[in-house]
Amino acid sequence: MPSDTRILIVDDHEDTLYALESALAPLGHRIGRATSGDEALKQVLRGGVGLLLLDVCMPGLGGLEVVRYMRRVEQTQHIPVILLTGFGVDHALATTAFRLGVADLLLKPVDPWSLRTKVRYLYDAHRRHLALEREVRRLRALAREHPGTPAHPASPVLPHPGAHVPTQRPQGAHAGELEKDRG
Repeated sequence: MPSDTRILIVDDHEDTLYALESALAPLGHRIGRATSGDEALKQVLRGGVGLLLLDVCMPGLGGLEVVRYMRRVEQTQHIPVILLTGFGVDHALATTAFRLGVADLLLKPVDPWSLRTKVRYLYDAHRRHLALEREVRRLRALAREHPGTPAHPASPVLPHPGAHVPTQRPQGAHAGELEKDRG
């Protein structure tokens, strides 16, 4: 993931933004902020966002609407999103959020240690996903440049996964001893 990629935190309350920034500061990642869904969507569409912490209820465009839009746009559909709510999690909210591909749904105030753990995991997973996509594009470009070369370099031949694997011991070995122990 490019070094200019950041975590974007979105909430309409300044004190919540400050608390989230403070909780995430030990991770050492760049952090951006937005105070509305509209502003968040603009930043996400400009690029450079590797993870989004997004409040569910905000004036104007709410968190779920932002996620719905992001999932329809190819460049933003794989950005991990953690939704935050201060009103509790009901079944309808959780169902909608997870159907949209939200990574997690957390209650405010958020436990800083738990938040850092989840953010570290999701941010790193997204960074690895992007690196794999870049590598696939690079390999496809190489394959187009050199169409006559084999796709895979010579490598040791491994047995087919369905091949018979011998058992560790002959059938029936120690069976008499097992029967004797049971009696």
